[in-house]
Amino acid sequence: MLFSQIPGLDSVKKQLIDSVKRNHVAHAQLFAGKEGSANLAMAMAFSAYLNCENRGDEDACGTCSSCLKNQKFIHPDVNFIFPTSATTKFKREDATSDKFLIEWRAFLKKSIYGNVSDWAQEFGWENKQLIIPRQESRNIVKALSLKAFEGTYKIMIVWLPETMNVNAANGILKILEEPPKNTIFLLVTNAPNLLLTTITSRTQQLKVPLFSDQDIQDVTKGLPDSEVSDERASQIAYLAEGNMRLALELVNEADNATDDFFKNWMRQCFTYNFAELVAMAEDFQKRGKNFQKELLDSSSKTLRETLISTQSVEELNRVPESEKGFIQKFGSVFTAEKIMEVAPKLSEAYYHIERNANPKILFLDLSLGIAQVARS
Repeated sequence: MLFSQIPGLDSVKKQLIDSVKRNHVAHAQLFAGKEGSANLAMAMAFSAYLNCENRGDEDACGTCSSCLKNQKFIHPDVNFIFPTSATTKFKREDATSDKFLIEWRAFLKKSIYGNVSDWAQEFGWENKQLIIPRQESRNIVKALSLKAFEGTYKIMIVWLPETMNVNAANGILKILEEPPKNTIFLLVTNAPNLLLTTITSRTQQLKVPLFSDQDIQDVTKGLPDSEVSDERASQIAYLAEGNMRLALELVNEADNATDDFFKNWMRQCFTYNFAELVAMAEDFQKRGKNFQKELLDSSSKTLRETLISTQSVEELNRVPESEKGFIQKFGSVFTAEKIMEVAPKLSEAYYHIERNANPKILFLDLSLGIAQVARS
């Protein structure tokens, strides 16, 4: 991974590159960013830059032996620790990161912006909670006790340290505070608030923001074998809200599928067409969890944008130009008071969909609740 392969975020890249140029590289760094951000990608690019044999002013060379190995995620001086679970092949106590390196590399090649669910599906979990077990702390100490084979630095990348078993976290405190010479810890987290204070106090935190709308649009329009129009790219950027993982997922969804479904849904709720709402509930169930979550998420965004529009706070308005007419009409029915009633219902539905509630029953119940508010 190279810095140039990460869209935008120039200030973050500059901060990392300058630390190398000034020879002020912190031995333990925490790359904190929300799901879908470039925190893992940034850690990988920084790792490549640290050990590059021909560093440039703004990036690693990408062609030296070290860079080529980093691109394949096989550099001998770059170690990975990540959450795992028991599988049909390994018991919980044996399911450590070194057993899943082939699957891990495949996961990184598919999308550097993937989340823990994507990773779980890649290595074949059995619907159990993913954690970084106690045994990993011993593996970390063992791996870092060896000198670098090829590069200047020995690097340990820990993905999602918030999933670390308490005993595992306590087991790395000493080496995290006083690592061997030229050893760098790069901890990549989506939830720094869940980390032990004894971990965060020993690291230098780098905040990696979500992507800008322009970054999302540039990436989605530039994908190979994908014909994303400017209008669709703008809509994807609006829905993704800086989450690159979600944006890439939306590229594969039918254009305006959720938008059209939402408009028809609200129309049937307002007219209280019970028969049609039952039919829509069946359709909602058939379309799958990704569509269901996207619909509920985009519905919440529409309510938010409608509320902003009714309050005339234009500087906060992110809705695409093509949707502004609908937002104005929608706001004539759903006043601020009604939006405040409906919004929690959508959030609650999203919560239950994520936890495998029956989609048909949930959607119909939600529809009747919205209809009651709309007609009040």
